[in-house]
Amino acid sequence: MSPALDHKSNDLLAALPADELDRLRPDLEAVEMKLGDVVHEASQPHQYVYFPLDCIISLVYVMQNGASAEVAVIGHEGLVGVTVLMGGGTMPNRAVVQGAGSALRIKSSLLRKEFDRGLVMSQVLMRFVQALLTQMAQTAVCNRHHTVDQQLCRWLLMSLDRLPANQVIMTQELIANMLGVRREGVTEAAGRLQVSGVIRYSRGHIEVLDRPKLERLCCECYDVVRKEYARLLPWASTGRNAPPALT
Repeated sequence: MSPALDHKSNDLLAALPADELDRLRPDLEAVEMKLGDVVHEASQPHQYVYFPLDCIISLVYVMQNGASAEVAVIGHEGLVGVTVLMGGGTMPNRAVVQGAGSALRIKSSLLRKEFDRGLVMSQVLMRFVQALLTQMAQTAVCNRHHTVDQQLCRWLLMSLDRLPANQVIMTQELIANMLGVRREGVTEAAGRLQVSGVIRYSRGHIEVLDRPKLERLCCECYDVVRKEYARLLPWASTGRNAPPALT
């Protein structure tokens, strides 16, 4: 396995004790994640659980009329397929690759077996589930109460936190689909950020030039989620080591 595909590139896997990780390692398969790939379809059984390494996966709800909105974004800090851990089997959202890269996947049945067996693993993974629920709840509040400009700032910051560089590859149309707003609204919001010197946008490439200012322009939602992730997943921001005791 190349260094880029090493399990330590995923915070959850890196936080596991050696013995629990060793039981998973033979069943972890490296996979390429291409932009736009559908990882899980809505209401379909999850055959695999994915641990992103350097890719980003969005959880997106699609309405009957085709309208859509992103409810959560997952990168190297987590996993895609939490329903396997919770026993639900399926979820009514689609999981789609927002940022290309790579991931490690494992058959759902095998992870569930080790989840039930591993004491630290179960606590580590369920902490991520709680953090994910916080993100989903805060996203719902943000979509209802904050402006498109603020939502775009939050979305950019959430994406940057999961990318190795300060650049996001995404068209304005796809961003609008993620936020559940009109494309014109995203175009106007991105234009204002570009005029103020926060970003540079060109042909689907968004480069963040001034992150501190982007954070100041963002609503409270980004910071609420960031702090909760830091509280629940301390190893993800402190050398990727699990705390001595999880209770």
